[in-house]
Amino acid sequence: MHLGFLSNEMWAWALLPIFLAVFATAGIWVVYAMAVSNGSVNLEEGFPYISACGSYPPQSCIFGQVLNVGAMLVVWICVIRFQQIRDYGCHSHVNSVGLALGFLCALGTSMVGNFQQSSQLETHLIGAFLAFVIGIVYFWLQTYLTYRVKPRHGGKWIGPLRFILTLLATVSIILMIVFVSKQMKSTAAIWEWILAIILFLLFGLFCVDYWYLEGHFFHVKKRRVVVPNEVQVSSVSLSL
Repeated sequence: MHLGFLSNEMWAWALLPIFLAVFATAGIWVVYAMAVSNGSVNLEEGFPYISACGSYPPQSCIFGQVLNVGAMLVVWICVIRFQQIRDYGCHSHVNSVGLALGFLCALGTSMVGNFQQSSQLETHLIGAFLAFVIGIVYFWLQTYLTYRVKPRHGGKWIGPLRFILTLLATVSIILMIVFVSKQMKSTAAIWEWILAIILFLLFGLFCVDYWYLEGHFFHVKKRRVVVPNEVQVSSVSLSL
C-alpha cells in the first residue's frame, strides 16, 4: 500500500517551504501588531519578546494557530527532505538523526504556541529550547548533508548560504542568552526576532531542493500473517 502526492509542475513542491517561511513570518508580525494596538505590550518599556506579544487574547489565539500550522508544515518538510536525501543514495545515520531533530523542533514550536509564558512558563521554555536550539542543530546537520548529497541542487552557493544562515542563527541565540543574563530584555528580544526570521529563511531555503521534486510517496508494508500448521507448497519437481 502506498500514499502518493504528485504534481503536474516540477516547481510546485518548492512552494511548500516558501509558504511556511512567508506564513510564519507574516503571522508573528500580525500578532506583534495586534499586541501593540490593543496595549498588551508597551513599546515605551522596551521591545517585546515574540512570546510576550502572543501571551494574551485575542492575539494569543492567532499566535497558537500560526505556530501549530507551522509545526505541521515543518514535519511535512522534514519528512520530504529525509526521503529526498535517502533516495539520492545517502543512507546516513545523520539523516535519520536530522529527521528526529526536525520532529522535536516541530513539537517545540507547537508547545510555544499552546503554552503561553504567562500561564505555563516552564513548559513554554522547554518548547522554546526545542524550537530554537534543536532547530539550529537540525540545520547544522542539513548543512553537513548538503555537502554529502549528490546532486547538490543550487550549485556552489547553496552550501555556503546554508552555512552562513545557520551560523547567524547560532550567533543570534548566543547573543540573546547573553543579553537575557544581563537583564537587557529589549536587546535580547530583538535578537530573538532575528533568530526566528533566520530559522524561517532556512526552512524556506529548501525550495531550492524541492524545485526538482515531482512528487513523494509514503509506503506501508503489510505484515505477513503466519497461519499455524500452514502447509508449505514446494516448488521442487521430483522425477518419477
